[in-house]
Amino acid sequence: MASLISYQDILGRKKAAHLLRRMTFGATKQEVDAFAQYTPQQAVAKLLKDPNLEFPPPKDTATGQNWVNPAPSDANSGNETLMHQVKCWWLDQMLNAPLSAKEKMSFFMHTHFTTIESRMKYAPALYYQVKLFSYYALGNFKTIAKKICLDHAMLRHLDGNLNEVGKPNENFAREFLELYSIGKGDQIGPTDYTNYTEDDIIAASKIFSGYKEDKDFSSLDIETGLAQVIIQTNDEGLAGRHDASVKQFSHAFDNQQIAPAELMNGKATLEAVLDELDQFVEMIFEKEATALHICRKLYRFFMYYDITDEVEQNVIKPLAVELKASNYELIPVLTSLFTSQHFYDLDNQAKEDNNTGGIIKSPLDLMAGTFRFFKIDMPSQNTDLSLFYETYDKGILKILNDQGLDFYEPYEVAGYAAYHQAPAYHRNWISTNYLARRYEFSRLLIEGIKNEDEQLLYKLDIVAYIDDTSNITDPTNPELLVRELVDYLLPEEITEERFQYFRKTILLDDLSDINWRKEWEKYKSSGDDSAVKIQLESLIHTIIQSPEYQLS
Repeated sequence: MASLISYQDILGRKKAAHLLRRMTFGATKQEVDAFAQYTPQQAVAKLLKDPNLEFPPPKDTATGQNWVNPAPSDANSGNETLMHQVKCWWLDQMLNAPLSAKEKMSFFMHTHFTTIESRMKYAPALYYQVKLFSYYALGNFKTIAKKICLDHAMLRHLDGNLNEVGKPNENFAREFLELYSIGKGDQIGPTDYTNYTEDDIIAASKIFSGYKEDKDFSSLDIETGLAQVIIQTNDEGLAGRHDASVKQFSHAFDNQQIAPAELMNGKATLEAVLDELDQFVEMIFEKEATALHICRKLYRFFMYYDITDEVEQNVIKPLAVELKASNYELIPVLTSLFTSQHFYDLDNQAKEDNNTGGIIKSPLDLMAGTFRFFKIDMPSQNTDLSLFYETYDKGILKILNDQGLDFYEPYEVAGYAAYHQAPAYHRNWISTNYLARRYEFSRLLIEGIKNEDEQLLYKLDIVAYIDDTSNITDPTNPELLVRELVDYLLPEEITEERFQYFRKTILLDDLSDINWRKEWEKYKSSGDDSAVKIQLESLIHTIIQSPEYQLS
């Protein structure tokens, strides 16, 4: 039976690898080995500890300098180029940040509070949103729900800049209720979705009225230090375009009313407008349905898409109670989930409902996990800025897009289909074309990505990796070599027949163990790696292309 009962034994290698595969963007063999010695409580505590490492802001190729000051000048590259730089800069953090849940949780925030890059007008909006996700990745979910209402990227994404008294725009109000907070329940009437009604959307749109972008990005949030939107004011310094009426909410919110606490000449003060927003979010987050909706999103992102009645009762509901009791602090809920017997498939004897190896990796998980495991060297923006952006553009962003993840450009306002679109969910990552591109990834990794000038951007030197005894204990022993690779790279134990396919058919090419040992010793004595390189590249190519490797 699905259970949040804590698992307290030492993790061991397979369970540690499972934990790191889900909570992070990937780990090295050495990191897996270190975490294998921990209990789940020790391991999760380490992963949920903020490393407090600040990555310097992205540099612009036009100036060679940081352009977030807090906004670019005329000397900087164009807006589209700067937004592209932000995406490369964030991907660099995912590949190179210390082992922590922070980057994975930051990406979860992006998939939840989805915005679309092409809808943004100003590049700093994208930068400050990524920083916002990072700031609250391991923090308070209710607080980031408040902050996202004042986020430049979100304002433009859902037309909040067009929402004024007398000219309401309901887009953000609708999505805030349906996607970002309480979620839709069953439709029990023409305009009643159980958790909220169409009238609640209208009332909420009035609360969100009267905000605009700060084109200088100089209005900073006191708590985070990040740029936020401003309230449109009239000559008296009042919220001239905010709807100052009483907002009446439905039975779904106990018929609560929200109105400005202070009016002057019929207009709300700036403080009163912000107080309305605070009251509104507090009202929504008081509802059990909100905690349930957020816990379901976390479960589908980190665990599995299918929430059965058993999981709903024994996992989601207890997590929601804990989330609400902690006033929406994320760490207690994440701790309960990732230390549970349920997470490690130990809550029953059945194998068919195991979540280990149950999620199709996103293109981002596939690439980042591979890069981090094999310690692929990437250019730094501190050494060769042009090469840095070229590498992440051609070598990461393009490949992600080819595999179905158009980074920061999902097809719909609800976000990437794999995280919300029933019934397929994660199966949306797989199509005939996307699968072919996934298979192509291993070839590109092994052959190396080059630019138009034939300059190498990155490449997996598999011989050097295998030759390092901290990675492979004894490269001359094909049994041990293949065993160590599949044990760390594949989420589940494989059959002996499958193992021998990797060892005998692929690595040895049906030759003997002795032949492999001689070839390896020949390489070590002569420096000529041509023979062993062909076989090792064939092995890695086959493992990465395998169905097992596509799963997490």
